[in-house]
Amino acid sequence: MTAKIFIDGEHGTTGLQIRTRMADRRDVELLSIPEAERRNAAMREDLLNSADIAILCLPDEASKEAVTMLAGNNNVRVIDTSTAYRVDPNWAYGFAELDKAQADKIKAARNVANPGCYPTGAIALLRPLRAAGLLPDGYPVSVNAVSGYTGGGKQLIGQMEDASREDAISANNFLYGLTLKHKHVPEMKEHGLLDRAPLFSPSVGRFAQGMIVQVPLFLEDLKDGATIESIHSALVAHYAGQDIVTVVPLNESATLARVDAEELVNTDRMKLFVFGAAGSPHVNLVALLDNLGKGASGAAVQNMDLMLSA
Repeated sequence: MTAKIFIDGEHGTTGLQIRTRMADRRDVELLSIPEAERRNAAMREDLLNSADIAILCLPDEASKEAVTMLAGNNNVRVIDTSTAYRVDPNWAYGFAELDKAQADKIKAARNVANPGCYPTGAIALLRPLRAAGLLPDGYPVSVNAVSGYTGGGKQLIGQMEDASREDAISANNFLYGLTLKHKHVPEMKEHGLLDRAPLFSPSVGRFAQGMIVQVPLFLEDLKDGATIESIHSALVAHYAGQDIVTVVPLNESATLARVDAEELVNTDRMKLFVFGAAGSPHVNLVALLDNLGKGASGAAVQNMDLMLSA
């Protein structure tokens, strides 16, 4: 049976990517609202309630409004790509590789919160170490990251690509979130199984898509006896049996001179690296992904497919 899918916010960056990914599929029927009618509440409400799955590609408050439009309709399932529900216990977290049970939770869920791009990388690195007991309570986690500018949506894309704009950005790389109160921090803490909020420092580079997320660690402050090998082994064990997240072998990582933020552009995969020299007191955990792939649209389509397979 063909499933009816409505992308609420299909004209934004994430929505357009999701629509493009499903353009040639015959197992789904895409319900669409003309761009000129995107603020027509009655039309939106009708389409939302006509769908089998509604994918919300909206700001937080607009997503909450859309969910209220579905009140009492138990036939429509929802994937929300905003930050509105990512730490809500009543919503399944849409990172299927989070642990061995998460894909089944997504399959069975009525409501799924799509992860953020930065948290996808950070949680992928941190959760296995917390689950394995290698990262102790109270450890002061730092997360440093750089993303392609498409992660900022149409506003930032315009600022980076159109030099004639009054608000054009000429920088090739810039830090933001300087108050250290980024909206992704609660999500990283919750799903990274952290007992204290991480210090998160994000940046944007002058490239459209791609992302590197780094979590540096002091081995002496981890579980007694923690080594680069035991950390790598914990990641390998955690992601065994799936084909989305790849943990790069230590011997391969040791030969690399650099990591290219754009390597996985236009894919829905993620690579994890553990870097460090033999005998060094430090390791650097690195996640590589496409901010619009596994970090956004790719994850939404993956979650949709899991829900349709139930």
